[in-house]
Amino acid sequence: MLDETPKRFDRIVAILIQLQSKKIVKAQELADRFDCSLRTIYRDIRTLEASGVPIYSEAGVGYALMDGYRLPPVMFTREEVSSFIAAEKLIQKFTDPVLGNHYASAMYKLKSVLRNSDKDWLSNIESRVIMQTAEPMFHDNSPNTLTALFESIAEKKQILLSYKTFGKDELTERNLEPVGVFHDNNNWYFLGFCHLRKDYRQFRTDRIQNLKKTDLDFTIEHDSLETYLSKNETIPTTKVRLLVDRKIARYLTFDRKYHGFVSEKEVGDKLEMTFLSRDIESGFPRWFLMFGDYAEILEPEILKTKVLDLIEINKKRLL
Repeated sequence: MLDETPKRFDRIVAILIQLQSKKIVKAQELADRFDCSLRTIYRDIRTLEASGVPIYSEAGVGYALMDGYRLPPVMFTREEVSSFIAAEKLIQKFTDPVLGNHYASAMYKLKSVLRNSDKDWLSNIESRVIMQTAEPMFHDNSPNTLTALFESIAEKKQILLSYKTFGKDELTERNLEPVGVFHDNNNWYFLGFCHLRKDYRQFRTDRIQNLKKTDLDFTIEHDSLETYLSKNETIPTTKVRLLVDRKIARYLTFDRKYHGFVSEKEVGDKLEMTFLSRDIESGFPRWFLMFGDYAEILEPEILKTKVLDLIEINKKRLL
């Protein structure tokens, strides 16, 4: 019979670390992470309790460590050390300066518990990893937008936002209750309840001209961010089919997911791509023109019309 003792020991240690990382940890969350049954998790928790770890539980809520209990410094594998490098580089380039400084401080603490050989390992490769961004993610007037949003969400305090909508010169000011932050299509966004519009709205961080926290409490108990983002999936879509030359198709792999890509199939020496577009009026036809000389629109007719309209506009400007 295979000895499962080492595997179980690693799992129990990992459970203890996870208990320290969160205020409350649910048994199902642990079972999902370690791909085991709830019964196994219950047994491991009892083992920790028997060894003197002060755990308290509440039926239907989860497990937690007693306040004041802390693990001694833990050791990291080289694979875990390597992951720190990628995370640090991403934080430096894709978040605001304040969050970057906080993460740098945390990294010094992480590095302090590494073995000397692992410190050398880290030093040898961290200078050879570079993350590059194409466009600024935050406006110069509001460089620490993410930090302010995180604090607002955690403290449940409203923010005062100055925002410039795409294509408009004037600024709008509004009080908002941020629900959550997400990254999509190379940009940071946040979703919040707008007191001006009396509804939930989505905002792009590089268009935020100024953001201030206020002393006003949230007026609504908001659902999770996923709840509101999933509602966006109900936005009406238009089916699009394109016949694309193979030599150009591979260059569309990244961008196509932002235009509702669904599937593709081989048709002779070409690929037929199917999309469900949410912006057939403007966004999709403009994107199509980037590679239109290598593609054919199979449907819908409205897309052909929109593309021709854009071509006519450009012809008039060039003549």
